[in-house]
Amino acid sequence: MARLAEAPVGRLATTSRDGRAHLVPVCFALLEGRAVSVVDHKPKRTLRLTRLQDMRDTGRAVLLVDHYSDDWSELWWIRVTGAATVHDPADVVDGPARAALAAKYHQYREIPPSGPVWSVALDELRWWRAS
Repeated sequence: MARLAEAPVGRLATTSRDGRAHLVPVCFALLEGRAVSVVDHKPKRTLRLTRLQDMRDTGRAVLLVDHYSDDWSELWWIRVTGAATVHDPADVVDGPARAALAAKYHQYREIPPSGPVWSVALDELRWWRAS
């Protein structure tokens, strides 16, 4: 679990109601059995993000975290599959999620994100490592 918690970035996969896959890199933190993230200030074409609509529509997502090295004995990956939620600002998860993200990423301490918090429950963990 330490590798998952310490990883700086993951790839979030969601699917639409009609089965179209959507994959984006994300910053995340672990909080009480969930991977949490937030829509932040980095430039986006729109604030109506596909990942959020997919989570609302299907209630599921996958987070893949991996490490690559030219020394293939150091390779590893962890895949989290679980219930996905876009949290209301009044939700009990919202404040602690923002705090966990600020603790992990100095950029969020400098410019606190104001967008919606989302999470993926750690319902199923699969992993592999080369050694």
